[in-house]
Amino acid sequence: MTDDAYLALLTGPGATLGVPPAAVGQLAFMDTPAARAWLDAQGVTPTSPELRLLPPEQTAALPEDAERLPVPLGDEELSRLRHETAPQDVARLEEELLAYRDCADGREALLARAVAAGVPPYRIAELTGEDLAAVEAVAG
Repeated sequence: MTDDAYLALLTGPGATLGVPPAAVGQLAFMDTPAARAWLDAQGVTPTSPELRLLPPEQTAALPEDAERLPVPLGDEELSRLRHETAPQDVARLEEELLAYRDCADGREALLARAVAAGVPPYRIAELTGEDLAAVEAVAG
């Protein structure tokens, strides 16, 4: 797995990877000369339907022949991207995990539900602010 998120042009079966960049909201890298030049070289705009943004954990699934650009994302941008690419039931649990930061009531049950739903322990730790070892102990 790479540590970079990617902007990619995808058609066919690969078009379901990631999300359109607009789904994530304002992205700082889109205003950089490098991103604008890449988009111009590909003949696309930021709203082109074949343009997709993928989080690091999905980049291994990119077709080898896909045009791609590694992009820097801030922590908040990466969190929004991961939320948008998560299945709907996982996304709802992620919202609960974010709310968890304000209230620890039901901590063990919420962490266990998130693990059971398939939210990776590193993501649970990221969303809750919990120590990864504590999350892994619940997942145990």
